[in-house]
Amino acid sequence: MPFTPYHLGPALFLGLIFLSFIDFPTFLVASVIVDVEPFLVLTLNLNYPLHGFFHSFLGGTLVAVPLALMMHRIRGRLSPLLSFLRLEQKMSFVRILAAAFSGIYIHILLDSRIYADIQPFYPSTYNPLLTSRILAGLDSYIFCIWCFFGAMIVYIIRLLLFWRKSKQNNDAFPFSFYKRKIKMTYQKQEKGFEEDIHLRGSISN
Repeated sequence: MPFTPYHLGPALFLGLIFLSFIDFPTFLVASVIVDVEPFLVLTLNLNYPLHGFFHSFLGGTLVAVPLALMMHRIRGRLSPLLSFLRLEQKMSFVRILAAAFSGIYIHILLDSRIYADIQPFYPSTYNPLLTSRILAGLDSYIFCIWCFFGAMIVYIIRLLLFWRKSKQNNDAFPFSFYKRKIKMTYQKQEKGFEEDIHLRGSISN
């Protein structure tokens, strides 16, 4: 993609769809991390292909492994944020590793369609994924945008299901805490009245 943020569309959509199988934050990072390469080329004005070695499956693999190790070390710090967003996940290195590889490989697959300088199967220079259609880049943009809207829909559905489940458990509304407090107070008062009646009965006897 000419603009890295577009990769977040498919990353968000697929990350939410496969939330039970891949680590969500790792997948998001993996979907954009290889674009550090063209960023450095442009920023430092390097005499190097804009989409070079790290936009190949071999180079992506070399990035995925250290990325997985790094995310595994810091992943626990992201759990509170995920809980706030209602995206709780069980943390495991297998899921993190799967997210790192799949996120980077999907990025390479998307870019390989529209960039002639990419060699996805390096050291081979052949790119069977490259399309010669004029609107290939536009198609990719539209796909990423639709994925972003798809991710919004999936996330909203997930929130609605969570709130519905919470409502059934009497935990969904802001006043549920006060409802529980009032109920507990009422139960204590009721218990106190019963004990008082029992005590008066004992005295009268």
